[in-house]
Amino acid sequence: MALRLQKLPHFQGRKGPLLLIIMDGIGLGKNDNSNAVYLAKTPVLDKLMQGKLVTRLKAHGTAVGLPSDDDMGNSEVGHNAIGAGRIFSQGAKLVDQSLQSGSLFESDLWARIVARGKQGKTIHFLGLLSDGNVHSHINHLFALLRACAKNKVPRVRLHVLLDGRDVAERSAIDYIKPIEDLLRDLSNSGQLDYRIASGGGRMVTTMDRYNADWRVVERGWNAHVCGIGRPFASATGAVQTYYDENPSITDQYLDSFVIVDGNGEPVGRIENDDVVINFNFRGDRAIEISRAFEEKELNEFPHQFVDVLYVGMMQYDGDLHIPKNFLVNPPEIDRTVSQYLCADGVTSFAISETQKFGHVTYFWNGNRSGYIDPALETYIEIPSDKIEFDKAPRMKAYEITDKTIELLRTNRYRFGRINFANGDMVGHTGVMEAAIVAVETVDTCVGKLLQAIKELDGIAVITADHGNADVMFVEKNNHKEIKTAHSLNPVPFIIYDPQYQNEYTLTSMQQPGLTNIAATLLNLLGYTKVPDYDDSLIAVK
Repeated sequence: MALRLQKLPHFQGRKGPLLLIIMDGIGLGKNDNSNAVYLAKTPVLDKLMQGKLVTRLKAHGTAVGLPSDDDMGNSEVGHNAIGAGRIFSQGAKLVDQSLQSGSLFESDLWARIVARGKQGKTIHFLGLLSDGNVHSHINHLFALLRACAKNKVPRVRLHVLLDGRDVAERSAIDYIKPIEDLLRDLSNSGQLDYRIASGGGRMVTTMDRYNADWRVVERGWNAHVCGIGRPFASATGAVQTYYDENPSITDQYLDSFVIVDGNGEPVGRIENDDVVINFNFRGDRAIEISRAFEEKELNEFPHQFVDVLYVGMMQYDGDLHIPKNFLVNPPEIDRTVSQYLCADGVTSFAISETQKFGHVTYFWNGNRSGYIDPALETYIEIPSDKIEFDKAPRMKAYEITDKTIELLRTNRYRFGRINFANGDMVGHTGVMEAAIVAVETVDTCVGKLLQAIKELDGIAVITADHGNADVMFVEKNNHKEIKTAHSLNPVPFIIYDPQYQNEYTLTSMQQPGLTNIAATLLNLLGYTKVPDYDDSLIAVK
């Protein structure tokens, strides 16, 4: 299908470039002391929010393709939504549907998994033990375990990654205990052998992304495959010991651990011919461990390959076919806004630091790796620091800003998109002081970018993909509970257009969301809305 854009008859955009600034994790919350965005000194954002071309966008739940409005948004679905211009059912919803209909268990792949288990091989489940519904959901794991027991698969092992990021920061035992109870019940009732074998906090074990720190994957590999790690008799005991030793540590940073038997031997190393099922549905933090299981020649860390049947809950990278085997088909996102822009010859750039680089490229482009048209596009990754984000809350915002201004001043690019990761990545640490610095840093950098846009007679759009730093704690029973997860708050949408002469106005749309941004960008570039995109946030006169 040929992709075509039509010109607006009475507005051709501005002489200068259009810049989309995504302030990751900076939502619009209550004006109280739980909100780092409110507490931060943000003169640039404060002034922008008083302008004419300002609204709020829904960035969670059904507005971004998640099952319900109780589901927080995240950077993956947020960038999918912005880039696609319309709503697609996302990973959590697709897995829910597949489990509820039973179609997941009717596939040839599931039959192969069960057959291998009945041949005496171990089925291993690896993933984030959480109900955050961002990377995984514990209910999906419950369903898979019960299906194994129903099929009388004799031996199952779990390798549990602890969250503390999309859920309460010290809640690991709340998820481990029900799993341990279920494993015990399934084992006793069916004379089966189902146990937890290893685990660790998600930020230090297994779940690296964008090649930021392969040592994280190596730690996971050592624990899950080699049985190397601190030994414990149970996962509950491991977590409680870590809590007792360090009262300030949170789940995402817990060291890897290995469950051992009475003789000190690991109860569940992953071995040749076993099955490994990664029950995470989100791709970014599942790709590297998937490569470790599928690539015989992996150079990122000392790696003794094990020949297993490796299966993803979904395919995490459709272009690179990672992994080769998967249980649920991912959303098929086509005709993204960048595909239309490339088809019309519009030059563009995308820039972020490592932590969000894939969001402004891979997720923005509908879960596709690489360039759409390398002759028209430039993608730039600023390497992230390998340090806990509250220790360096400015992250790489200044470097991103300087590089963006350099690209804008070349006059080569008609459109650019950038992501400031600070509000999200520092918000996830739960450290209020650091989150305030993060937000203030982004505010300063946005101000510098707007000055460049003004000098170039361009337009800037300032928004976010979801909230996070806007809710740093909640009050429960007269006690502050640190909140490291994303919020359900709306996000700002601001058009900064120094040449504005009332050529267009904001529409009075009810509950606009992230998917309305794509058509708005097209309008601001002088194009009409693509017919089946969600409506633009502006009406051109």
